[in-house]
Amino acid sequence: MKFIQTLAAAGTAGFLALLLALALPAAAQAQGAYPSKPIRLIVGFPPGQATDIIARLLAQKFSESLGQSVLVDNKPGKGGSLGAELAAKSAADGYTLLVSATAPMATNPNLYPNVGYDPVADFAPVSLMTWLPFVLVVHPSLPVKTLPELIQYVKARPGALSYASSGNGTTAHLTMELMKSQAGLSILHVPYKGSVAALGDIMAGQLQMGWDTAVFALPHVRAGRLRAIASSSPQRSPLMPDIPAAAETLPGFSSGAWLGLLAPAGVPREIVGRLNADLHKHFKTQEIVDKLAGMGGEVMLSTPEEFHEHIKRELAKWGRAVKESGARID
Repeated sequence: MKFIQTLAAAGTAGFLALLLALALPAAAQAQGAYPSKPIRLIVGFPPGQATDIIARLLAQKFSESLGQSVLVDNKPGKGGSLGAELAAKSAADGYTLLVSATAPMATNPNLYPNVGYDPVADFAPVSLMTWLPFVLVVHPSLPVKTLPELIQYVKARPGALSYASSGNGTTAHLTMELMKSQAGLSILHVPYKGSVAALGDIMAGQLQMGWDTAVFALPHVRAGRLRAIASSSPQRSPLMPDIPAAAETLPGFSSGAWLGLLAPAGVPREIVGRLNADLHKHFKTQEIVDKLAGMGGEVMLSTPEEFHEHIKRELAKWGRAVKESGARID
């Protein structure tokens, strides 16, 4: 009764202020309780691929540190863009996250007429996670051992040589188009359905060269079935220090597949910060570093702001490559 009399005496303004004061502790408690239920981690690629494997490593570690189940939800389709679209349209509450590769965030928006999302406006980047460099390989019969020698050899035979890629519009395809553009080369593109088929025909001598991820290419290099000419990292990769970076010959050249964690746009900054801190903690451990190295990957971490700028740069870079290559997927 006394409480009611106090409210009446306070008037409307006082009543609202009192309600707000009562609500604030509850809201703060709810915010501080994140996460209070399982988290869905969308992956736009099938199980067993590099993005899926690395996402499952993250899910396991997040489950331990966040105290909630983190469930990987594979949504393959449209080169990874189906999963990205689903994540972009999910509730911005921190309970749906996306592990994305280069394609959904940078190349697909330049290739598809409509991916169904804006990679810059529709996401709250959390952190970059991993860098998977590419390796330029040639058939051992090709009389070149360095990138300058290859460039000279190709220029003397414009249009006479062919390269294989893991598919039209893939990062492997566009990496070669970047190199062709920067070095002024004419090489015929032959797309395949995946790395195994592409590298298989290079090893068989059906085509002369191609870019592919280190995890697929290096075992064949070590077995003598292919010769490594260059890596796509901005500088020599610690995973393959004996292979020169293409940037040593072509200044500024950089390519490869990166992975990062994103949330739908509008997720509270406190949640983004919590996820960023936990991800960095896990990916700095020797356990994760070693597991990524076994897949041909390197740890690549960032702040949310750095990741945001990275996406914008990658969109512009791959947009130029797509335009110059004429690649298009309907």
